[in-house]
Amino acid sequence: MGKIRPWRYPAKWGLFRIDDRLLLIVIGAVVGSCSGIAALLLNRSLIAILETLHDYRHYWWAFVLPATGAAVSSLFLKKIIKEDAGHGVPEVIYSVSRRGGLLRLRSSFSRLISSCLTIGSGGSAGPEAPVVMSGAAIGSNIARFFALNDRQRITLVGCGAAGAISSIFNAPIAGMVFSIEVIIGEWSAVNIIPIAIAAVAGTEVSRVLQGNQIAFSHRQFNLGTIDIVAGIGIAVVTATLSIVLTRLLRKMHKVSGQTNIPLWSKAALGGCAVGMIGIFFPDVLGEGYHSIRSMIEGAYPGGIAIVSFLMLAKILATSFTLGWGGSGGIFAPCLVIGSFAGIAWHRLIVFIFPSIAWANEGCFALIGMAGMISGILQAPLTAIFLIVEITGGYEVILPLILVSAISATLCHYFEPASFYLRDLVERRQLLRPGTDGRVLADLRVGELLERDCIVVGRHMLLRDFVEIVKKSHRNYFPVEDEHTGKFIGMIHLDHIRPYLFDSVMYDTVFLEQIMETDVVKAYLDNDLNDILRDMDTLNLYSIPVISDGRFVGMISKATILDQYRKELLVQTTHWT
Repeated sequence: MGKIRPWRYPAKWGLFRIDDRLLLIVIGAVVGSCSGIAALLLNRSLIAILETLHDYRHYWWAFVLPATGAAVSSLFLKKIIKEDAGHGVPEVIYSVSRRGGLLRLRSSFSRLISSCLTIGSGGSAGPEAPVVMSGAAIGSNIARFFALNDRQRITLVGCGAAGAISSIFNAPIAGMVFSIEVIIGEWSAVNIIPIAIAAVAGTEVSRVLQGNQIAFSHRQFNLGTIDIVAGIGIAVVTATLSIVLTRLLRKMHKVSGQTNIPLWSKAALGGCAVGMIGIFFPDVLGEGYHSIRSMIEGAYPGGIAIVSFLMLAKILATSFTLGWGGSGGIFAPCLVIGSFAGIAWHRLIVFIFPSIAWANEGCFALIGMAGMISGILQAPLTAIFLIVEITGGYEVILPLILVSAISATLCHYFEPASFYLRDLVERRQLLRPGTDGRVLADLRVGELLERDCIVVGRHMLLRDFVEIVKKSHRNYFPVEDEHTGKFIGMIHLDHIRPYLFDSVMYDTVFLEQIMETDVVKAYLDNDLNDILRDMDTLNLYSIPVISDGRFVGMISKATILDQYRKELLVQTTHWT
């Protein structure tokens, strides 16, 4: 990535330096606006490609269209941009968790182009995650341009994500909640205000350029208690489907990883599978928003069996698209799958209980969408506000809350981490603000070194060592080779106390004869979480730190915990 010359605050802008929140609000509005423009560019590009390819989908060879799009997308990411395939949200969360919000500049457009190729050609994925990646990268690089610190940069990454989601759905509250609940992982005033402003800015960009239109319209719904109770069944169904989709995606990733062919070929194979499914079920191709509109309006054709097959076909198509190297997000497929699940459940209970006056099936489609989003992301607030805002269906808020809460809870029981977080948790790369892991991750071994230890040589006589002990307040003494300077062991007074009180041995024993060579060591690049875990497991209180084979200092549990307390105080003071 090319160097960005940091902008320096002019003296007359001293107000921004004094008021950190005002600075973040102003820059957050800029980030939100830029993210909104990126979202609109992707949306318009998708519409153009879909319209261009529409007439070709009726030919017998149309199944190669998704394969071509996925292959070109994979080649673009891997060969030109030098990035791995995927939807990008885990990368954003990882940057917030471990890298202070640092993202490459090219990530602001790379996923937009790759996902446009995948989805526009018919791949079963959504544009939401790529625009989140783009918005987050925009926020990260604007923060870098203004030479902001890590915490400010993380907030602007959240602003970018909020602006992108808000713009693409015309849903500012959902954008703000998604950014805080999923990306940042912490509710605090210093985050909420700039992110809210960014969400509003992104929404206004969308409204100015394409009108104040909600994504899906619907007619008025009248719900009774029986409809709300029936929502429990939808929650169970969507939770089950969320678990199935999560595990199938993981299985596809595993099988794809074990297949020894070029990445673009894997993406093409997955695209061919999607194309073949699309021959029989055309509604599974692309983002699928046209199907959602029909279902919410209660005008979707077919019976229970057809809708159920479409639901399963969409799960398969999404798994082949994303699991085999296509680029895109999981949002839109979940909305489609949830809608299918909702109307399938409605038609089933109408068939079983025909005498009950049920609400329109479009209402159940909305509830199914919320259940699926809540289950796959394990983010119930995002699901609730997203469905309410993109449909304007405020009258279904009660069942939305019920279904979202139950679906997220059930999924958490079987899948402790959400779709976005599973890999990060398994690799121990997820550190949320305010947690022990995050506080320790912000500390470095080099900052905690105790350098007042006296280093002794391996050929030193015990008599000379006794004189050193008299002057030292330490119980630990690192031993090095006098010729090479390499660390070779440790001497602990508790272990050699009998020698110290036997003066006969003073001139006959060398330190290399009584030192410990099997010593637990730490290194400057070690994670403090791992060091503390080793100390607890082995009941140690201090460990020598080695760099290039040489002793550089001791690190103790007392020093770690003392610095941890200070860092926790700094973080909690800043974030509140």
